[in-house]
Amino acid sequence: MKITYTGMPGALNPVETGKIEIKFGKIAKLLDAPKGEREAHVILTQERHLSHAEITVRFLNHHFVGIGAAADPYTAIGGALEKLEKQILRNLERTRDSHRGPKAEKGAAETPAASLAASQAAAELEPGGPPQVFRVNHHERRKPMTLDEALLEIEGRNYIVYRDAETSRVSVLVRRRDGNFDLIEA
Repeated sequence: MKITYTGMPGALNPVETGKIEIKFGKIAKLLDAPKGEREAHVILTQERHLSHAEITVRFLNHHFVGIGAAADPYTAIGGALEKLEKQILRNLERTRDSHRGPKAEKGAAETPAASLAASQAAAELEPGGPPQVFRVNHHERRKPMTLDEALLEIEGRNYIVYRDAETSRVSVLVRRRDGNFDLIEA
């Protein structure tokens, strides 16, 4: 992090300057971003027996300002850094909480069958919860069928739900244990 001092440049000795740069390093880690180096502007002023420090940092179109006042410049800068750190942490927490869920990975387009299997597996892992309803193929518009077409389609299944072509009503064709079929018409 690049630090520029304005005001009283000789107010701090090299040991204090090193300690302050370590504190700025902590703030630089919070503001770590791929777009270039961060800059901090420190303005030191002396008013009677009180030193004032104002630190300004710009990050992602936000201006963070920490102001501190104390008897010596080192303590004033330390107070301003604490206030600046609180502002940055609050802003980072706010932006983190405002994001929705995790993004889907690229190229991992989820099919309805895969999402159904994942949701059923999740439901099996949590017994004791309320029963859930899973919609299967609810977006696909299927053409109405006759009873003969439904008999051909039921092959390998225990039941089939279809819209009857003659009556336009929903019908259910269920395979019985003896090999025959039951037709339930709505």
